[in-house]
Amino acid sequence: MPPCNLWIAIVPNADSPSLFDDLDAALQSGSSEKRVAMLRQVTDLFLSEADRLNEEQIGVFDSVLVQLIERIETRTLAEISERLAHVTNAPIDLTLNLARHSEIGIAGPILTNSSRLTTADLVDIAKTRSQDHLLAISERAQIETAVTDVLLDRGNQAVVQSVAGNSGAKFSESGFAALLKAAETDEELAEKTGSRLDLPLNLLRQLLLRATESVRSRLLTRTPPEFQEEVRRAVSAAAEAVDQESSKPHDFQAAKAFVGLLQEKGELDENTLFGFARGRRYEETAVALSLLSSASLEIIKPLMKSPRDDGLLIPCKVADCKWETVSAILATKLPSGSPPKAGQEKLKTDFAKLSKSNAQRLLRFWQVREVSARSA
Repeated sequence: MPPCNLWIAIVPNADSPSLFDDLDAALQSGSSEKRVAMLRQVTDLFLSEADRLNEEQIGVFDSVLVQLIERIETRTLAEISERLAHVTNAPIDLTLNLARHSEIGIAGPILTNSSRLTTADLVDIAKTRSQDHLLAISERAQIETAVTDVLLDRGNQAVVQSVAGNSGAKFSESGFAALLKAAETDEELAEKTGSRLDLPLNLLRQLLLRATESVRSRLLTRTPPEFQEEVRRAVSAAAEAVDQESSKPHDFQAAKAFVGLLQEKGELDENTLFGFARGRRYEETAVALSLLSSASLEIIKPLMKSPRDDGLLIPCKVADCKWETVSAILATKLPSGSPPKAGQEKLKTDFAKLSKSNAQRLLRFWQVREVSARSA
């Protein structure tokens, strides 16, 4: 128990001496009913004062509340958990006590919502508690890779599917590898994994090559309405033969070897891509753009050959290219010495408006179509 004068200093507007006496009596010899009543009263008091309390003062409430929750019925603790789950400065020890409780009705709200739990707290709980606890953690708005790794390692099918469908969960390389392995025998998981924007495109290709036709079909139907016409238009345009520099036959083998070596040495970046484009090195430009956007070369080649220029904006945006680089790439499609095509200002405006996340989505849709076509 905190000293009476400290308690009064924290809650000067409450009937502090009386509350202090009642609290002391409840802790020393109070019945279960009295402890429950006092727990609710102190919780109410904390929530009413929370905005003005510092960590030391919160610690006083913490020590009192931790004592009060001993031998309290599940229903009441679940109520307290719900009330504190979204409080950003909730008492830390109390929060941890509730989060580690064996009853998921008590632990769940804290595990899913409390910002007071650290990554280390979540890792420890995920390593030692039940599948229900893991499922609650998998539904958090943000999940760090250290936590995700444990969820994938210990979690059952429901947990793995939940974290795979959580856009706020971050995955390590080993985490994505575990997802792909599990997705081989779980169509729902394969669909959720394939829909993740952060799944590297090389892993998406692996997933699609192993997936059933029904999974591929469902992934294709997930194309947002605003992109459907763009997808149809891009596929149609990519199939057209054009009478320009890019319609000449190109041998990409040497470029793939050279640019791949640059990537291995950590020397492939936007400046390198810009240099290839300015030097009108068509094959190296295509390969570099493919690697920097994590798109297959089979996606980039038709875009480079297309009479339309807007398709190339997509991988360029994914690769974080500046407009100067994009403009140089577009110029490689034209015969040497040709003036820029009309409509460059509109393309520049469209590129500026295009978000990276939307570009990633569209590039994935193309990737799905390309893999599906090859597998048909």
